[in-house]
Amino acid sequence: MNSGKYVFAQLLQFIDRYEFEKYITKYKGDFRTRDFNCWNQFIQLFFGQLTSRNSLRDICGCLKAHRSKLYHLGIRTYVNQSTLSRANENRDCQIFADFGNYLIGEVRPMYANEPIANVDIDNEVFALDSTTVSLSLKLFSWAPGKYSRGAIKIHTLLDLRGNIPAFILVTDGKYHDSNALDVLVPVPGAIYLMDKAYVDFKVLYNIQNCGASFITRAKDVMDYSIIESNFNIDPRSGLRGDKVIVLNGVKTKKLYPEQLRLVEYYDEEKDAELAFLTNNFDVSALEVTRLYRNRWQIEIFFKWIKQNLTIKSLWGQSENAVNIHVWTAICTYLIIACVKHKLKSTLSIYEIMQILGISAFDKTPPRDLLTEDQTIQNVKEQVDLFSKT
Repeated sequence: MNSGKYVFAQLLQFIDRYEFEKYITKYKGDFRTRDFNCWNQFIQLFFGQLTSRNSLRDICGCLKAHRSKLYHLGIRTYVNQSTLSRANENRDCQIFADFGNYLIGEVRPMYANEPIANVDIDNEVFALDSTTVSLSLKLFSWAPGKYSRGAIKIHTLLDLRGNIPAFILVTDGKYHDSNALDVLVPVPGAIYLMDKAYVDFKVLYNIQNCGASFITRAKDVMDYSIIESNFNIDPRSGLRGDKVIVLNGVKTKKLYPEQLRLVEYYDEEKDAELAFLTNNFDVSALEVTRLYRNRWQIEIFFKWIKQNLTIKSLWGQSENAVNIHVWTAICTYLIIACVKHKLKSTLSIYEIMQILGISAFDKTPPRDLLTEDQTIQNVKEQVDLFSKT
């Protein structure tokens, strides 16, 4: 019999508990608690995300069924649904948010040298967007959305080198996307990719003043004058124009008084003409279009977390509980990304999630599970064994 540690217990070794305890102390998360502290709350929610549990009842029921193994899993004790729910309602969600931001700071440098598809630049490149989770307004009265419905928005700044979140903000459904830029601190030299919802010239000028660049879609009604046009473009590449412009609007030219660049491109696949607005004059016009094409990675990221993490079925109704839920999901993604890098696994994060999710109660070392050569060897051994029998 394998006497090693369970896979879930081995995964907890990748989490810096000391850092988590610092945030517990900062926000007095364990004030007047006995057995079920914040750490046990976090790892039970992490277990729920890893194994794709749909509710707190599922988490508690699963752990209760395996209560004889909990000590060896790294979980002190199982609790009932109401105890876990009260912890989510009452314990400060900022503990989980700060720990998530700590993980972001640890994991992002691991993927800093990852390439970006069809682009050869050294700058940091970010995609900014939000995803909406629809809710019942009767149950989530604090989260109004559009059309008399409830909703939350998860505003995300995605580092395209490794597809690691660099910034997360959870708001109600009526919070406008461009307002997230007021909270965001631009990184000098970085390039920010955004859609039309983020065209706020006051904020865009702030990005310019911080020494960063942006690429966004230009609005059809934008009033501008052409200062200069580049006629040395190849129409076969899809480019239709590369212009230096200034804004004409009474308000807009005050909000953004400097010159901008307008790149026009024809997308043959979709039979659509696109206009990109940027303050970056260093990259070529074709690189501007290729950079913006990579903005689609954030849409893939949102689709991934909704399909592979428990995001659409929330485990609480208060604003505090929802924030804890979302940040635990983000922490799970970051922990798996950390495991992938440290074990030098060639498998995708999706494949790793699937393997670890069904192997939580196994005692195989994660390296053996996640190393492709070892996985092939295990399959060959099973085939040989089957052929002998």
